[in-house]
Amino acid sequence: MNMSEPSNIEKAENEMIEREFQALLTDYLKSNHRKKTDIIERAFRFANEAHKGIRRRSGEPYILHPIAVARIACKEIGLGSTSICSALLHDVVEDTEYTVEDIENLFGRKIAQIVAGLTKISGGIFGDQASAQAENFRKLLLTMSEDIRVILIKMADRLHNMRTLGSMLPSKQYKIAGETLYIYAPLAHRLGLFAIKTELEDLSFKYEHPDAYNEISQKIAETEANRQAIYKDFAAPIVKKLKETGLKFEMKARVKSVYSIWNKMQSKNIPFEEVYDLYAVRIIFDPDKDEDEKKECWNIYSIITDIYKLHPERIRDWVSRPKANGYRALHVTVMGPDGNWIEVQIRSRKMDDIAERGFAAHWKYKVGESDEESELDIWLKTIKEILENPEPNALDFLDTIKLNLFASEIFVFTPKGELKTLPKDATALDFAFTLHSDMGYHCIAAKVNHKLVPISQKLQSGDQVEILTSRSQSPKPEWVQFVTTAKAKTRLQAALRKDRKAIIAKGEEIFKNFLKENNFAESLQNIDKLLNHYRIDKKDELFYRLGENEISLNENTKKLLKEKNQNVFMKYLRIPFGGNNKTPQTIEKGDTCPTEKIDRKATYLLKDDGNHKNYSLATCCHPIPGDDVLGYVNENEQVIVHKRSCPVAMRLKSSFGSRLVSTQWDNNIIESFPATIQIKGIDHVGVLNQITQIISTDLAVNIRNLSIDAKDGLFTGTLSVLVHDAKDVERLCNDIKKVKEVKSAIRIDN
Repeated sequence: MNMSEPSNIEKAENEMIEREFQALLTDYLKSNHRKKTDIIERAFRFANEAHKGIRRRSGEPYILHPIAVARIACKEIGLGSTSICSALLHDVVEDTEYTVEDIENLFGRKIAQIVAGLTKISGGIFGDQASAQAENFRKLLLTMSEDIRVILIKMADRLHNMRTLGSMLPSKQYKIAGETLYIYAPLAHRLGLFAIKTELEDLSFKYEHPDAYNEISQKIAETEANRQAIYKDFAAPIVKKLKETGLKFEMKARVKSVYSIWNKMQSKNIPFEEVYDLYAVRIIFDPDKDEDEKKECWNIYSIITDIYKLHPERIRDWVSRPKANGYRALHVTVMGPDGNWIEVQIRSRKMDDIAERGFAAHWKYKVGESDEESELDIWLKTIKEILENPEPNALDFLDTIKLNLFASEIFVFTPKGELKTLPKDATALDFAFTLHSDMGYHCIAAKVNHKLVPISQKLQSGDQVEILTSRSQSPKPEWVQFVTTAKAKTRLQAALRKDRKAIIAKGEEIFKNFLKENNFAESLQNIDKLLNHYRIDKKDELFYRLGENEISLNENTKKLLKEKNQNVFMKYLRIPFGGNNKTPQTIEKGDTCPTEKIDRKATYLLKDDGNHKNYSLATCCHPIPGDDVLGYVNENEQVIVHKRSCPVAMRLKSSFGSRLVSTQWDNNIIESFPATIQIKGIDHVGVLNQITQIISTDLAVNIRNLSIDAKDGLFTGTLSVLVHDAKDVERLCNDIKKVKEVKSAIRIDN
């Protein structure tokens, strides 16, 4: 035999693989999705080649697992070609030499992103603290809402793993079954994948409690004949009446799942024999028209309650008001001929499909070829609404946590797959401090999803982050702007304070040595000269900059210290108005001529008659009539008006107290003044229109500019207006806040 020819076993396996792949294509071609078989074929051939020679624990070729996952995604969840390709390729990056970039080059960005998402959540999420990680993991999956297909394919992957769990070691079986029951089954329930949820629960229960599973299964089988006899007695009169109406329907008894029977036994502390609602009767009908669904449900209800006594407190009308997870049906409980209560579930064919397969079933009811992208968007929107507004009394939500997709938390991974929770807008530096303070202090950069980024990089949910450190790195003051977590801020500030003290001491030493070497006196006057020259407020800051070598003492410093005080004073006078040798007049607003000497002790009245005004407005804080202000008298005896809270005014107060004058606005000022209002709120259709209507009807203001930036369902707007005084601004803010979606409207310094 030629060695290059495949053996009979290989031939048989290749035929089996091809058969399974053809079955996948058949499932896909039966769906309502656009028929993109070429890309599916390419994904299969690529994955088959990549996994060649690799086997599962059961001994079968590995490629059969991705094919099975793709079939579940297609047939049982209802997804299209993008998801099928992603499912076929979902283990390639993790198990072979190929990278996400290779997938992107061959199959495009969308498929590569989904594969990357699947790879990211497949690592060591469940270490020793599996239960502690589990809730985070569930949140993580739901916050990865940029592509919900990651979650859905993960579901399909888990379902196939559970179906083939028998080939695993018992220790592995317990671990996987526990995760499934704790995470995947409730998640499937929330996503509306009801059939998958039930199967996951039963399979998990089978491996976690094999004896109880076998015992209950056996008892269900043993009571089958008796149940069938009771069911026939119960169903006969109903079937007869329904047939007389000419309705197309089927009626069947549906036994509770093994897991839900066991759950009932545990919660009520009763034996199997006392679980009376062991089965429910289901009537599934085909209405002539979709709009007749509701009417037919109530017609059937009427027929049943004519025959059997109704339990008045156990009517559930989910036809008029569907459950939050999309479930629609009419449930009625009646007394059966054997004296036990029996629940009857009345559903149309469409309702039944959706009850079994959740929102995935919606695809089946789309006319013509449907687009997976737009369908997913609609479905995701519905799921978001469910997650944000769960029913207050929804017993069918297994956990009570309200998961908000716009949560104030993000979930990121360490390189080993551990999950960490951080506040929204957290950066790589925050993450470093979360791991260990030392990592924070010595952090130089990070790798986010294997790409090098600066420490200021904001992280997104699902990012995998590796921190890069260097022993020579030390905390920098600007880092404070890069952190949001309390831990990072406090640790950073403590380290900076400690470092700063040492640097200040070093700078003071440099300063003293310089004075000594050049025979200058160690006086406050000389320190003030340097403070003024370098435009520094405090002595410690001067020493700090000297210690950091940001400034140096040289020949120019010697000249400066020899200068007369007046020159220094004149230089410093310009500081509050921008420096760079600009004169105050070029910075201040308005024209005023030098006037006679102003009485500093009297209150100065700020006047403007339209032709001339006796003040200028400082551009650093833009005061307007009504603001608490003070006047600064410059060398030309002109009054420059600052808000009292302005940082420049603070400096003037401490350095030039003698040049300040108290001021009062004249009531007859006719000028309009610019003001800026910042508006924040929830983005909504028409909100901009409502805001502009309010402004335009306000006769006291004049719009100069309005810009709005919306992101993630929220908006921030900046409104520039011309007003007469601060009261105009306050009134306008109050009016804008009357718009329901607006959460804040405040004046800011423009």
